[in-house]
Amino acid sequence: MIKVRIPTPLRPLTKNQGEVSVVAASIEDLVNQLEAAYPGIKARLCDDKGELRRFINIYVNEEDIRFLKGKDTTLKTGDEVSIVPAIAGGSP
Repeated sequence: MIKVRIPTPLRPLTKNQGEVSVVAASIEDLVNQLEAAYPGIKARLCDDKGELRRFINIYVNEEDIRFLKGKDTTLKTGDEVSIVPAIAGGSP
């Protein structure tokens, strides 16, 4: 099982759970498994072409998947995945 940390804005889709578990072989598979269990979540994570949205950061065991293999990053039992929406703003 892969432990997935769900950010507050997406929790209404996961019945207000901050953490869920799925079985997945890759990040792409994880997104599809999340969608099967929690319909609507994939649209929040991916664009119309199925690519991860730029403002969504995903970490596997605290490593940014952009520095790994992106959505092709492999997963194994015991991994922890964090979904983190990018935060923009601040003062000029």
